[in-house]
Amino acid sequence: MDRGVLTAHAPVADAAGALADLAARGAEGGLALVAIFVAPEADLPRLAGEAAAAFPGVPVIGCTTAGEISPNGYASGEVVAIGFAATHFAARVELIGDLRGFDAGRVGDRALAMRGELAAERPDWTWEIAWLLNDGLAQREDLLVAALRYSLGTVPLFGGSAGDGLDFRRTAVLAGGAAHENAAVLAVLRSRCPARVFKFDHFRPTRATMRVTRADAARRIVHEIDGRPAAAEYARRIGREIGELTPHVFAAHPVLVTAPGGHGVRAIQKVEPDGALSFYAAIEVGLTLTLAEPTDICAHLARSLDRLAHPVRPAAIIGCDCILRRLEVEQKGARAEMSRVLSERGVVGFNTYGEQFNSVHVNQTFTGVAIYPPEDGLD
Repeated sequence: MDRGVLTAHAPVADAAGALADLAARGAEGGLALVAIFVAPEADLPRLAGEAAAAFPGVPVIGCTTAGEISPNGYASGEVVAIGFAATHFAARVELIGDLRGFDAGRVGDRALAMRGELAAERPDWTWEIAWLLNDGLAQREDLLVAALRYSLGTVPLFGGSAGDGLDFRRTAVLAGGAAHENAAVLAVLRSRCPARVFKFDHFRPTRATMRVTRADAARRIVHEIDGRPAAAEYARRIGREIGELTPHVFAAHPVLVTAPGGHGVRAIQKVEPDGALSFYAAIEVGLTLTLAEPTDICAHLARSLDRLAHPVRPAAIIGCDCILRRLEVEQKGARAEMSRVLSERGVVGFNTYGEQFNSVHVNQTFTGVAIYPPEDGLD
């Protein structure tokens, strides 16, 4: 338990084996929290029950994925489990149900209470992080991070939206021994380990811009761009036909918006039957969209992760990697290279339908947290 963060993984068919392995290795000092990322083909109710039985008295959170990141890099059809040692972490977990009608005030109050409980429990530990897992099809991430903004204060937040491969039919989060749709789970951790929340993307803006002229903001759908049907105009701008607009094309040609500290990606999910474009994140009339061009995704991530290793190498990195990034990697035949980048730097996590970074919901990024060895040297 020298690092404070333990991992186990296995094919979905052997999920119980991975959970038993993690439980055995975490038995000596106990675990404060367990997180599970699971391929959508798993029997979720059964897995949730098995996890609750494997870790009695320990909060277990998790979600379905659009792909997993195991200790070996990109994976498919697996369960990846992460255990946080009670010798290094204390945690509180809150299930947020009914995302389409949640009480923002109550969510904020509960987050504040969780922080207070942890501060009273471990006043000698000063590092705090918040971790949010969302139903990726509920489309409420923007509202939820806004509801948490003031209660979390300076506590950094990272997170990811649950995926369903490329089916976009059913996503779920895990909490309390059950699978939940239209829900999110918030974990607040207090630790003796320094932690750094981060966000990376490998795009740079071009000079080509366009404006959203008709949209359904609540559903994240753009009907018109520059007064023309959205999908047709986007396709024209990137030199394609509407019939060629696939997830792989969207991954290669995202759009950017101005954001604090630089730009933010607004990734496109699909073409609607009426020729509109459905987005993964907030969109509204009047927004200026800038076409982006990618740099080398594997080299960029390697450099970005390596910067986290100065002056001290992280003991663990948990990553939330957008499904569109994975599609780009696989389209370019770079899966082995990306897996090497992730594995050599100790990254585990999952591929998402969107990512959360502090008070914003973003797309086509790699977000997460780097956890470092305890500063007290008493590992």
